[in-house]
Amino acid sequence: MFVLPAIDLLGGNAVRLKQGRYEDPTIYSDDPPSVARRFRLHTERLHVVDLEGAKAGAPVQAEMIRAIARENAGGVLQVGGGVRTREALEGYLALGARRVVLGTAAVKDPELVRALATAHPGVVVIAVDAKDGFVATEGWTEVSRLSAADVVLALSGAPIAAVLYTDVARDGMGGGPNVAATAALAARSPFPVIASGGVGTAAHLRALAALPNVESAVVGRALYDGSLTIEQAIDAAGATSPAVA
Repeated sequence: MFVLPAIDLLGGNAVRLKQGRYEDPTIYSDDPPSVARRFRLHTERLHVVDLEGAKAGAPVQAEMIRAIARENAGGVLQVGGGVRTREALEGYLALGARRVVLGTAAVKDPELVRALATAHPGVVVIAVDAKDGFVATEGWTEVSRLSAADVVLALSGAPIAAVLYTDVARDGMGGGPNVAATAALAARSPFPVIASGGVGTAAHLRALAALPNVESAVVGRALYDGSLTIEQAIDAAGATSPAVA
């Protein structure tokens, strides 16, 4: 399993939200590209979210993402936040993203997601962010009546790169991921699963790494507050992701 260090962007800063609450950000850096540069010393994989874009429904932090992409040159940059149109997806690809995350669109416009995945095989990642078992949309501000499996199975057969599964209640808390729910989705998903939300220790990563069909895990707050180093995270996940030679 690979580790995906997370950089969540809000107001030009690298932040973490607790349980998706925009009113409760913790600011970790006012220089996100420098954060990307530090992570790049250890891994080629990076997960970036435009939190304002997710809420607005269109990318907001494009220039910041361009700067982060330069720091991650040659790596696998996964970007999300406000991708509801073909133009938004292709705009992120033009900035240097290799994978693009669609969340709200996967619930509200699955045919668009299928068309984009077909046009760009192996690029689209669908995000299923669960609140009390149901998928949240619009930057986690609305909750649908669909389960994670409902959203994923509706896109079966499309050349989707992966499913990003987040338990919103655990996100940014460090108390541990929802291993049972992640395992249940991974068992049903026709696509590899990326686990997200709550990773705080090496033991959490080892538990996720033991699950079939879990490709990688997003790690955010633990890497910023020092409870887990990037080296420890990569070791616990058990898969190497080379940095620049």
